[in-house]
Amino acid sequence: MNFVEELKWRGMIHDVMPGSEEQFQKEMTSAYIGFDPTADSLHIGSLVQIMILVHLQRSGHKPYALVGGATGMVGDPSGRSEERNLLSKEVLEFNLAGIKKQLEKFLDFNCGANSAVMVNNYDWFKQYNFLDFIRDVGKHITVNYMLAKDSVQKRLESGMSFTEFTYQLVQGYDFYHLYKNHNCKVQLGGSDQWGNIVTGTELIRRMDGGQAWAITTPLIKKADGSKFGKTAEGNVWLDPERTSPYKFYQYWINASDEDAENYIKIFTLLSKEEVEKLIEEHKQAPHLRILQKRLAEEVTTLVHSKEDLQSAIEASDILFGKGTTESLQRMDEKTILSVFEGVPMFDVEKSKIAAGINVLDLLAIDTQIFPSKGELRRTIQGGGVSINKQKIEGEEITINTDRLLNGKYILVQKGKKNYYLIKAI
Repeated sequence: MNFVEELKWRGMIHDVMPGSEEQFQKEMTSAYIGFDPTADSLHIGSLVQIMILVHLQRSGHKPYALVGGATGMVGDPSGRSEERNLLSKEVLEFNLAGIKKQLEKFLDFNCGANSAVMVNNYDWFKQYNFLDFIRDVGKHITVNYMLAKDSVQKRLESGMSFTEFTYQLVQGYDFYHLYKNHNCKVQLGGSDQWGNIVTGTELIRRMDGGQAWAITTPLIKKADGSKFGKTAEGNVWLDPERTSPYKFYQYWINASDEDAENYIKIFTLLSKEEVEKLIEEHKQAPHLRILQKRLAEEVTTLVHSKEDLQSAIEASDILFGKGTTESLQRMDEKTILSVFEGVPMFDVEKSKIAAGINVLDLLAIDTQIFPSKGELRRTIQGGGVSINKQKIEGEEITINTDRLLNGKYILVQKGKKNYYLIKAI
């Protein structure tokens, strides 16, 4: 498949340096993308760049993932209004290990000639002293050239440290190093990186007389103008410890129609024909949310697993009344807390539950989910009380530890939409 053509129909091209497409058509080409190691996990904002490398490898080219162990100590000013906190070497090494583990889920690092390679720019910067760098590299790029970059211009009024000002030289040298030592001829990245990438191609030309190219992707935004990849809780992470598979799945399932049509091209490996068919089917019956469901299924499976997808679907079904006691019992503690985040929670001594407690006492006395036993009796008679998705048929029922989910929780439902969690302590 043609790499650039694939990116074009998916809407993943913003800027292309002349000659870039021809380079990919001419031969197997090594290209790289840089990843910021400010956390031990990437988030879905990074997923755009990961998918670019996936398409690159699937097209028969060689992907390099550069993790900025050195540049993470400096901080990239692009797209930022203030200087970031600098990270220690120990924190960076921990973050690098986490990021590599995630990239291995997407890229094949053992497939022969076009195997993916992960590199850390700290490996070539750690021996480079300041005087050597400004002599060997700094003399090739003028201050006028550096000042003209948008990332610098936007920060001149508010102030910019010398550290951040030199960032484009450091990133430019990364490109030169990979070109010189790994025959890496193209740098890929977000559109906010264009200035830094072009500095790299300029260094290659001036320091080695070589030629290199650049392709950038558009920055993804939601149709309503809000920031992609952000929720009320913050970033949507690829690490299930930071963002549960259930919440991850929910992010995609809740996409607007316009966003889903855009995302399904960018974040899945579905073919053009499949995507066009899904879009058409969705337009015929938008209330079925065909696009959102397929998008959430594909991305959750890609980032997590089929098992995590199934758990996320089951967890979603529980909230919308389709879940079963069996599916609830299969949920782990994190998923339970994730699904029922924000619902009222009551603590009850585990010893009481172990001894066996009447349902009226549990729900009207120990927890006061119901204000009185009388109201609870009437609601039970009307079929409006469920425990762990099982209707309570009578007031004589005893609740014991057999009812505990994960040995700790009881889910109470009053009516159709009111949920409560009881925690055995």
